[in-house]
Amino acid sequence: MLLGPDELEKAVAILKKNDVLAIPTETVYGLAGNIYSEEAIAKIFELKKRPLNNPLIVHLHKMEQVHEIVAEFPPKAKLLAEQFWPGPLTLVLKKGNNVPDLVTAGKDTVAIRIPDHPVTLALLEKLPFPIAAPSANPFNRISPTSTEHVLGYFQNTLAVLDGGACKKGIESTIIGFEGEEPILYRLGSISKETTEDAIGEVRVQNKAKAAPNAPGMLKKHYAPTTKTYLTNNAKEMAYMAEGKKVGLLRFTGKSEDPNYRHIEILSPSGDLAEATANLYGALHRLDSMKLDMIIAERVPHIGLGVSINDRLERATQ
Repeated sequence: MLLGPDELEKAVAILKKNDVLAIPTETVYGLAGNIYSEEAIAKIFELKKRPLNNPLIVHLHKMEQVHEIVAEFPPKAKLLAEQFWPGPLTLVLKKGNNVPDLVTAGKDTVAIRIPDHPVTLALLEKLPFPIAAPSANPFNRISPTSTEHVLGYFQNTLAVLDGGACKKGIESTIIGFEGEEPILYRLGSISKETTEDAIGEVRVQNKAKAAPNAPGMLKKHYAPTTKTYLTNNAKEMAYMAEGKKVGLLRFTGKSEDPNYRHIEILSPSGDLAEATANLYGALHRLDSMKLDMIIAERVPHIGLGVSINDRLERATQ
């Protein structure tokens, strides 16, 4: 069921009944539920087939709510929040006693953010509780950046609040703290360099084999069902396309090559922000073509390109 942005009261009713629905954000569509409802949170994990040791992100609509959720709000965390909220930044902070362990995977920290999407902010303002909202896709699959992606995954089993295409296109950047030291747990829509402009050096710790500190740290994630290979140079991989149906994902350049059945160009102009916004849509299109394989070419490893390459590495494990 697709709900228009003018049908917020229906979305509110669903969430108040301890049910879940998909919501738009500036990053990807999320699968939302009341953080204080064990029934709703359990439904999120069940629908996504997500491991219970993988924590969820709590979504708020104003800065004043932070102190209702966290026990500590370090100075550097507050600086980041003041600069990047609403926006694609998630902070992992010591949680308050009222936050259920199911939301935080039993950890003493909670991941929080204020999304930058008018429809979801309006929804949050109408709710008497914050919501958890991991990406609205089955665990390890490509994140959804449109209502079509969500409906493709869940068919008619889920209400989807329509907010158009997601502008940023990949998940939020996640930063936590060890004492006063900021730790980057997930590369995302805000580059490491941009966060460092605000608070100084940030250490990257974005890999986890199990029990991750934050979402998106597992080795395999964001993956198509089609076997996908990552390369620095698609020309050198062209031999793999002989006699097969092969798609190519590349940063910029030509959209035609006799070796490949279909080519997705992330940014004709060579803009990394545009490439980031187009990444998941391109992967969804390639994955729907019943190809024998997908070959993905790394993008320049600078700025947001580091986040794109991170997603491609996890998609091709």
